[in-house]
This record gives sequence, structure tokens and C-alpha cells, in this order.
Amino acid sequence: MFEVDSPNQLMQHQSNSDNEPPDYQAIVWLVNQGHLHSTQAAVLIQELVKEVIESLLLIKMGNYELSDLPPHVPKICRLDVEKIIERCQTRLERWQSFAPHISSPYQRPYLFINKSIQNPIFVDLQPNLTYWMKGFSLRHLAVIMNQDEIQLAQHLYHYIVNGGIILHEADPPFDKLPKTFSPSSSPTQYITEPSESGLVNKVVEVNNTSAKASPNIPVENIEPLEELSYISSPSLENHQELTLPNNINLAPERVTTATATAKKVYKIISVDDSPTILREISRFLEDENFAVVTIEDPLKAVMSIIRHKPDLILLDLNMAGIDGYELCRIIRNNSMFKHVPVIFVTGNKGLVDKVKANLVGASGYLTKPFTRAELLKLVFMHLA
Repeated sequence: MFEVDSPNQLMQHQSNSDNEPPDYQAIVWLVNQGHLHSTQAAVLIQELVKEVIESLLLIKMGNYELSDLPPHVPKICRLDVEKIIERCQTRLERWQSFAPHISSPYQRPYLFINKSIQNPIFVDLQPNLTYWMKGFSLRHLAVIMNQDEIQLAQHLYHYIVNGGIILHEADPPFDKLPKTFSPSSSPTQYITEPSESGLVNKVVEVNNTSAKASPNIPVENIEPLEELSYISSPSLENHQELTLPNNINLAPERVTTATATAKKVYKIISVDDSPTILREISRFLEDENFAVVTIEDPLKAVMSIIRHKPDLILLDLNMAGIDGYELCRIIRNNSMFKHVPVIFVTGNKGLVDKVKANLVGASGYLTKPFTRAELLKLVFMHLA
């Protein structure tokens, strides 16, 4: 059960958003645009709060300060913080039960292929789970698989213990988060002390067996949010492999191919009205097993994409003559490209821009300027 503030308050909030947290600002925008119901937004906020508090409870020593939101920020819901903390502590205890083999929900499982492993406990895993086990964390896999992350960890635990699955450490920035297990882990306690700027909350290690939240934190006695079922993700379909000739040369398009091998040559189309960006993308991908088709005229992009049938599309967001969001929507409306990854390449860094990109069907978001490693990471993530 939860209390949701009036939708009119959200609709009236159109300005003075510079001081808002960007994630909260994005949620308010989604509600105002009708993409999220206020109830869904409240559940989303609850899950974000739980992720933050879980990490906070794991910090052994440090300082933090609680601050109020600006008065003009619309209030979507109110939570019972005490009950949220109790739930977080319960989940942390379940995560700690997997120690020392699992120490973070952001660790990344990989299948370990070894013919010497003939243990009967290695039963077949779900095919769609093994497909996604290529760099996604346990937490991200749980979202993709529409499954509770602790249940997923429990399902994979025996494979991890017996060596069938190896865990890589979390990718940045998640590697900076505290681990659920460390050899010298101790309970934590939160106390409030005076300072020059007011009350500052300190996190300190203690020897007792329970961690308590400071009673100085004001909490409204409102029922916690009811956990709703996850939204199911679309099923994964197999894509037909395409053969690619090495003599493509269609003006105003320029095609380069990597060295021919027995492996499939993936075709990538890059749409951008900047010749400099197109040259950089081609240069970054030239040493890999890709054929790169560059399209400088965005008005001819749709017909060129249909002609080449690419495996992945790199799409500039801000181009003269056509809106990148609209072009992505047109591509997605074609049944041939419903499952082809579309990655926006743009200088826009706002969280709202990324949300809008997801809404029109973008698979990824690459911010200019970018490095070769950043580009390859996104490309391999969608084509590997």
C-alpha cells in the first residue's frame, strides 16, 4: 500500500527543474508525458530507494548528509523508511548467504567451457539465459530474464561453486559499490553527530549483531509500497545470418571491410551528417570483423538501410533535415528491423534524452566524444 500525490501537481511542474536529481526528473517527465502511471512511478521510486539503502547499509565507515528536495519538486509518493530498511536488511542477509562465492549483485557470470567437467549437477541452463551471459551482471540478467535477482543467484550458485560458471568483477562504476561480503565484514550502525553545518550522519563499525537506523531520521508512518510483478521482456528470436560481398560501393556511401575470415562478417550502418564522425567510426571498426557502410545523407538512410539489411545501426540523433528519434521510429516500424540493434550516437548527455531514446526503440546510447573502446564495447555487447 502506498500514497500517491495528485497527478495535477505533476502536470503543473514544467520549470525550475535544474536542482532536481536527474533520475527523479526523468521519472516526473515520464509521468507528465503519459508513459508511466503514477502508481508505476511510485513502484519505480521504491526500487531505486531499496538499491540505494542496500548499498548504504554495507558501508562500514564514512560520512553522509541527508538533505531535503527543493520545495517546488512534485512528490510522487511517500515511503515507510523503517520498513524499507528492514526489507533491505533481509535481502542483504540472503545475499550474504552466498558468500564467499558471490560478493556483489553486479558481478558478471560467464559460462566456463571445459570438457573435463562431467559433473551430473550441471544440468542444462535456460537457452535464453546462456545467450545473455556475455557480460551482463546478475542484477541486469534478472531484469532481462524477468526474475528476482536473488532467485537467479540461487539458481546459478551450484554452477558457480562447481566451476561451471565463473564470476567476473563488476564493471565501472558498479565496482565502487560496497560488496555484500568481505573477509573482515562487520555490522554497521548509523549515528548522528553535530557539526559546523548541522547534523551529519556517520557510519561506524560496531561489534553488536544488529544494524539500526538512527531514530533522528524523520519517517512518515505510511504503508510501504506493494511490490508489483515485473514486466515481461520480449522473447529472443534467432536472426538470419547475412552474406556480404566485399565490393559494395554505392554513392554517397562508403563501405570498408575487415580482413576476410571464416567467421561471419557483421554489417554495420553508420548514419551521420558529419563526415568526420563517419571517418572516425570506420577507423575504429576497421581492425575488427565488420563491414561498415557510412551514410552521410540522412534523408536517404531508410532506403539504404533496407537495401543493406545491417546487423547493427549507429544513428546520429541531431541531423539536418530529419529528427533522429523519428528516424529510429521509422526503422522500428519496419518488421525487418524490429530486432536489429539501433545505437544512438549523440552529443546530448541528458537523462531525459536517453529515456526518449529508449521509448522510440533505441538499443543503446553512445555520447560524443567517445573512444574506440567505448564504441567496441557497445557493438560487441549487441553482436556477440
